[in-house]
Amino acid sequence: MYSPPDDATRERMEAAHAEAVHRLGLQAAGPYAWGWNARTVSSRAGTDHWLRVEAAPEDRATARVPDAGISGAENLPDAVPRPRLHATTTWTKDGWTYHADLLTRIAHPVVSPDTPELLADPGLDDGWWAELRSALDVLAAVPADREAVRTLWMRRSFPLFLGIDAPDRIERATGHADLHWANLTGTPLTVMDWERWGSVPVGFDAGLLHAYSLRVPAVAARVRAEFTHVLDTPAGRIGELAALCEMLQSVARGEYPDIADALMDSAHALTGRRPPVSPQR
Repeated sequence: MYSPPDDATRERMEAAHAEAVHRLGLQAAGPYAWGWNARTVSSRAGTDHWLRVEAAPEDRATARVPDAGISGAENLPDAVPRPRLHATTTWTKDGWTYHADLLTRIAHPVVSPDTPELLADPGLDDGWWAELRSALDVLAAVPADREAVRTLWMRRSFPLFLGIDAPDRIERATGHADLHWANLTGTPLTVMDWERWGSVPVGFDAGLLHAYSLRVPAVAARVRAEFTHVLDTPAGRIGELAALCEMLQSVARGEYPDIADALMDSAHALTGRRPPVSPQR
């Protein structure tokens, strides 16, 4: 999905991928697919499987618990369309912890393979939108103890990136927490990359998808119309602000320059204040 990294990172991640192939007894095939900041590298593994290897510095890696991440997503209802997990392995080497997951290979492509932002209207039909809405409604009702979007982060970050205090009461639901156009396939719908899912503010997923749609106003409007039952509520407004806050935090690091102004306009419309963010140009 993203460009290959520098040579040292590429060599380290490709060696980790080869180690995963060996550990799981696989035959990998096809070109590598790189994730954000080369944090993941993936490829086909045989005809029907997809091998995904994730890296984190050893001192910042978190242990996988049964009800969290990709492993925990196996217990979600079938009404939430996703790749299934077939095997996993974890190891540490030279200060890095690696997680490898062998997943069902999804043959149909994601909507936006090169960036999480939507660049053009994909022409998704009413059935696709209804299935996405239903899947997120089902997911929202699943119990989840793990905070994917932490209250402490909101209290610290709302003043920095939105110019307002986080509310005292935050209504929560279960969400994907990384819902963007590189994680959604066209018809038939599959929702990809479940490593982050957990408890989020109500409306966070819909707010995030709306933010990633801002370059295509017609689709951004469609997102808002499809999820008006969530976004047009006091709780949903907080969730959308949390999504915008996360995006504006990235803007402050120099990311998303093409939608930085639109993100700030969206936040301003919800809060009445211009966000105190200085985008790097």
